[in-house]
Amino acid sequence: MKLSNVPEVSLGIVAVSRDCFPMSLSENRRRAVVKAFKEKFDAPLFECQTVVENELDMRKALSELNNAGCNAAVVYLGNFGPETPETLIAKYFDGPVMFAAAAEEDCLDKPCGLCDDRGDAFCGMLNAGYNLALRGIKAFIPEYPGGSAEQVADMINEFIPAARAVIGLKNLKIISFGPRPQDFLACNAPIKPLYELGVEIEENSELDLFAAYNEHNGDERIPALVAQMEAELGEGNKMAGILPKLAQYELTLIDWADSHKGERRYVVFANKCWPSFQTQFGFVPCYVNGRLAARGIPVSCEVDIYGALSEYIGECVSGGAVTLLDINNTVPIDIFKQDIEGKFPYTQRDTFMGFHCGNGSPCIMQSPVMNFQRIMHRGLEPDKEPDITRGTLEGDIIPGDITFFRLHSSADCKLQAYAAQGEVLPVKTRSFGTIGIFAINEMARFYRYVLIQKAYPHHGAVVFGHHGKTLFSVLDYLGVRDISFNRPSGMLYDRENPFK
Repeated sequence: MKLSNVPEVSLGIVAVSRDCFPMSLSENRRRAVVKAFKEKFDAPLFECQTVVENELDMRKALSELNNAGCNAAVVYLGNFGPETPETLIAKYFDGPVMFAAAAEEDCLDKPCGLCDDRGDAFCGMLNAGYNLALRGIKAFIPEYPGGSAEQVADMINEFIPAARAVIGLKNLKIISFGPRPQDFLACNAPIKPLYELGVEIEENSELDLFAAYNEHNGDERIPALVAQMEAELGEGNKMAGILPKLAQYELTLIDWADSHKGERRYVVFANKCWPSFQTQFGFVPCYVNGRLAARGIPVSCEVDIYGALSEYIGECVSGGAVTLLDINNTVPIDIFKQDIEGKFPYTQRDTFMGFHCGNGSPCIMQSPVMNFQRIMHRGLEPDKEPDITRGTLEGDIIPGDITFFRLHSSADCKLQAYAAQGEVLPVKTRSFGTIGIFAINEMARFYRYVLIQKAYPHHGAVVFGHHGKTLFSVLDYLGVRDISFNRPSGMLYDRENPFK
């Protein structure tokens, strides 16, 4: 399913040329990059015809990019490049910009070798980086920013998901309903850094949501949405009677997003989901949360604003559905010994279970089944058949590569983040909810010296696939200086006891 709530990246490339070099060198090399990109990735790339030598060229190139509808750009040093005009492109362009440089072509069959068409862009990238720093201009710089046409095409392709995340955040509004539940202050964090990221936030009462939900009672769209849910659930539709209420709730959120996004293009939610939600609304919202996440509209549990933000970044980067899980419980020793030990390269302390009540979308789960929230059922209706606690989607998460990720604000309003790559193991959890057995190398040390020591809450966004490289690039571009990862053995964390 294509995500409807994330940006489409419209990319353009601008070649630059220092006036003491032949302009044709940059022009021809730009054409080669565009040709290689379109052939390798079968994707559009707007080719700016103006080669920038001076500031007036820079303005002309910007007009070309804007008229073409570009929201991300590549500044390509086909030769050494003019330092001021090329950095001003990044300053004035309204979107993320990547810089890359041309490598020299083969020369042994040329009479003069490198005498006539040497570009010196390897040197020019140094001056570009220096000028960007002097002017305080943000730009994406690949790991090794010089390359052949094919290599630069690969760099551009890697830039696209990072650009998508930056564009999305610039146009994002987080809508929340309700305060955090009592004793769940772990999800509380200052919102000031959101504004520094360019994100807007709208905080509402649970009563606002309840009133909007009641206004959708009898909505003529409910039967069609129920039919859609029935088709999606198939044999997993074990509690069909709750679907009309869930459909009514989904329509409530969609309509609220449409009417409250204002000048923003994209919306995510951070919603209260217990304990009074069940007694007043008459269901748990988990299934709807997962359905919306599959469309690119994450709905975080327990009013976790930074959890919703993290999910959205993950969706922009991966291009697929994400989920938000508790870093929840250890894997029992007997399960580890029977199903993991000797079969996978992990210790028991590298593994844990990621869990939430039932908020996963069907596309990330094996044989999902509509069920009830067992924990809430114990307290709210312990001696009766589930009623107001119905609405979870239960099942083990599909095995495969994942990246556990969170962008968060510390208590003193400083942004910090982590990204840890690992996998969901093909091992039965023997448990309930949206759940999986996760394995991350050196998880025990990461748990102690990042999650606990840096005061992260228990929620983490699960991004499907290994996306640490792109996530790091996005965080670096956003100015997040504290970025943690699961360090390998022998690479100590700050304040890690070296004598243990």
